[in-house]
Amino acid sequence: MRKLTLVFILLLGSSISTYFFVNSSPSSILKELSFENHFIELVSSNTANMDNAIPQREILSFGIKGYLMLKEEGKISPGKPLTVIDFSLPSTAKRMWIIDMQDGMILHHGLVSHGRNSGELMAQKFSNINSSYMSSLGFYLTGETYQGKHGYSLRLDGLEKGFNDKARERAIVIHGADYAHENFIKQTGRLGRSLGCPALPNEIADEIIDMIKEQSLLFIYGKDKEYLGKSAFLNA
Repeated sequence: MRKLTLVFILLLGSSISTYFFVNSSPSSILKELSFENHFIELVSSNTANMDNAIPQREILSFGIKGYLMLKEEGKISPGKPLTVIDFSLPSTAKRMWIIDMQDGMILHHGLVSHGRNSGELMAQKFSNINSSYMSSLGFYLTGETYQGKHGYSLRLDGLEKGFNDKARERAIVIHGADYAHENFIKQTGRLGRSLGCPALPNEIADEIIDMIKEQSLLFIYGKDKEYLGKSAFLNA
């Protein structure tokens, strides 16, 4: 009986201290974890998403974590969606998602190309170096649009020093490309590759760019031990 009483007291004390910790600091880690789990369930249960695969839970959680950090800093424009690219998937897979951060609705799920020197079917190598022609991982803020050699394009500002902070200097942008199309997959067994840019099918590129331009968050994930181990966002 005394043992049962002790266990009860310990459990009650734990519950009270957990409640106090969560409610005493709105920006606490536990609050963030609670929101991450809630939002993941929101995406999973949204009936509008039934025809779309959703990102892996861990990857989506990473994206939400970065979104919360930057939203708290006032760097994300109100109402902007979260864009997630999963470069652990082959280029034949739809590996880009745009997600409404209000209701969890997937606004877009489609193809995206990786950099020429990152790999063939799979993106396996990543770089922040000029002329590497590789993709760069991490969190980006979308910038302004412009008309360039690939037509209507969107500039990106990398937020992770050493991983993608040279994106603007490298002219890593979102643009349309003929090689980022299912027809290219039918001919070659994979998408065509860029010089490091996340390139989209031409017919939808303008619409996607307008959806995410001007201070929305982009998260590009890849299976890279150095990035996963050292990212200031993922390891905060």
